[in-house]
Amino acid sequence: MKNLTDTSRFEYSTLSSFKGFLLEKNLNMRFGFHISIAGGFSKILERANIRECETIQFFSRNPRGWRYDPLDQNEVKSFRKAIQASILSPVFLHLPYLPNLASKKSKFYRPSIDSVVIDLERAEQLGVPYLISHIGHRLDSSEEEAIEAVIEAINQAFDRVRNTIILLLENTAGQGSEIGYEFSQIKKIIKGIDAKERIGICLDVAHAFEAGYDLSNQEGIDRTLESFDQMVGLRKLHLLHLNDSKTPLGSRKDRHWHIGEGYIGLEGFRYLINHPQLTHLPGIMETPRNDTVEDLKNMKVIRSLLE
Repeated sequence: MKNLTDTSRFEYSTLSSFKGFLLEKNLNMRFGFHISIAGGFSKILERANIRECETIQFFSRNPRGWRYDPLDQNEVKSFRKAIQASILSPVFLHLPYLPNLASKKSKFYRPSIDSVVIDLERAEQLGVPYLISHIGHRLDSSEEEAIEAVIEAINQAFDRVRNTIILLLENTAGQGSEIGYEFSQIKKIIKGIDAKERIGICLDVAHAFEAGYDLSNQEGIDRTLESFDQMVGLRKLHLLHLNDSKTPLGSRKDRHWHIGEGYIGLEGFRYLINHPQLTHLPGIMETPRNDTVEDLKNMKVIRSLLE
């Protein structure tokens, strides 16, 4: 891979113009990881740099709880300044794990809508243009009831927060009562959203594979992208989650694994990240980690596949 951070090869007045060049020229897919916010937002950039990230995602708060504290505005200001001075682009916020937009019967349905509202507001404060959300579990609702619940939840959240943040729905593996594992379900959800310009998709390749879309070879990838384009539209695709799968095709079991070591394999990822319809997208890895070593290994592997 070319060393794109070597600005001596080009003439740039600012790092922001460098970021604009990278995106405009569509040189290669940009890679990154989910970054921990332990210790505060001030730690994000250092952790991203250690992992050689070009793009990142992070939580704005504890992902396993409902409680949250207001953002420290001094910390927010410092974070925005640091990100703007870096080459990290684009940057994504991820909704916590607990919200479930797909079941009105759940006592957590209203708190889940509130969670989307809070993070739409936080994304704007942090200067992050995208918020990623899991679609949810239908529990004992029907599929149609679940889809209607997701539509209503998003429309309510958008009515309460009228900003320009794009909400990215992440496809699921179809584990348990998850919905959003078929592109046809995602199509129905988007159809019901009033502010369609504020909705997009984050395609998790492990989830898609586990849901039955074969991304391990060229034929399967081309067929999957054609289906996605017909059902949803590739213009709605803003991000790839680059995770290999520890479980077989169609397993409906959500198990992320290291790049090239799972059932998608190296050749699947090689074709994916070099596909002409995908190279303009950022790719964020959520691969297993105990420490930085695993992330650096996965970054080395994914970059070795660039052509």
